[in-house]
Amino acid sequence: MFLPLPANQLKAPIFQTDQRKVLELPTFRPEALRDPTVVGKALQFPKSENDILLAYGVPKSLVIEFRLLPKPYTVVRDVTLTILDQVSVARTKSSKNNRAVLSMSISYKLPIPILTKVSAGPAGCGKSVLLLQAVEHFVAKKWIVLYIPRALTLVNSSSHYIYDPRTRTYLQPDFSYELLRRFQQINKAALEKLKTTKAFVSDTAPVRVGAPLTRLIDVGIENKSLAPVALSALFEELSQQTEHPVLLAVDDFQALYRHTTLYRDPLFHGIKPYHMSLPRLLLEYASGKKVFQRGAVLGALSTAHTIFQLPLELREALGIPYDRPSGPYVRRKPEMVEYAKGLKNIPVPAQMQIDEAASLYEVWGQSHWLRTAPNDEGFLATYTQAAGNPREFVWKGLLQSYAL
Repeated sequence: MFLPLPANQLKAPIFQTDQRKVLELPTFRPEALRDPTVVGKALQFPKSENDILLAYGVPKSLVIEFRLLPKPYTVVRDVTLTILDQVSVARTKSSKNNRAVLSMSISYKLPIPILTKVSAGPAGCGKSVLLLQAVEHFVAKKWIVLYIPRALTLVNSSSHYIYDPRTRTYLQPDFSYELLRRFQQINKAALEKLKTTKAFVSDTAPVRVGAPLTRLIDVGIENKSLAPVALSALFEELSQQTEHPVLLAVDDFQALYRHTTLYRDPLFHGIKPYHMSLPRLLLEYASGKKVFQRGAVLGALSTAHTIFQLPLELREALGIPYDRPSGPYVRRKPEMVEYAKGLKNIPVPAQMQIDEAASLYEVWGQSHWLRTAPNDEGFLATYTQAAGNPREFVWKGLLQSYAL
């Protein structure tokens, strides 16, 4: 992973920058987004004690970009305001009818009528960045926000798991522990005001009715083996309260709908996602089987992982055309069909608009990453080469000559 050298080791003249040219931009805050003219402008993510980027992390595709730049920036797109407006409706409503997924459909018919060439959102079109913008926005609006930037780590057999005969599911104590710790770091002020409505029964650390929700989280943090149960109890409490709206944001959303995870049971059979404690918990709220009294569920699809492609059941629920010949004789898993019901598709444009790309070009140019001085010819050449795709614009346009 790329890590910048400390500034005190960069004493050669070539590394000295003109401080007058350091890019200073407005902060990404709710009040800044009230002005419609903010569309197409670059803003910097706020730096605070409870920094979301440090607490929850970001998708791997964004890690290096944020480390290359002096500060993490983002460009407000027209679809940004659309997403925020749709989620904001859930401030006073149940999450039952406020479950959406950031995706995109492009289709054109081939000469053979039964075949259609489609894409469910080309890699790099900005779905992950838009989800991160929503998370930053609603944390600033004092929502309770749970953000999972890499959902595929829940199903790729990368963490410890144990079988629980009581629930007949496989618990993930390490991941549950980390999720509780980060969740408390971001939402501690709101959680301290909310009280438990049910007693948490435990031989080692019982929690009485009326205790702050932070006490419930502390149980899972102090005893990692209790973390999965504490996390489930926390979700149950959050689903009943009406003081604060709740946002559950999940990137790599399609990984939860894979027919089998990469985890194995004792017979070396692939374990179903709904037989794992954390994926099952997320699927129940994503499907509306469990709901927040006030809140929403927002996911983002990823096409960057070849073994975690968009499943047929989720594709049909979102109204995304098939990417291969299909029909009624192709098997659908009834469980996944149920978990995908009611999800809404929020389309993300495949290309940036000219003014959005210009702001991105300005950010990297004033951060001293361009090979030549910024100019209109260089910008249009880069934009054309990338076909307007945000990630291609940066990595294959602006930074193609750097070995990172």
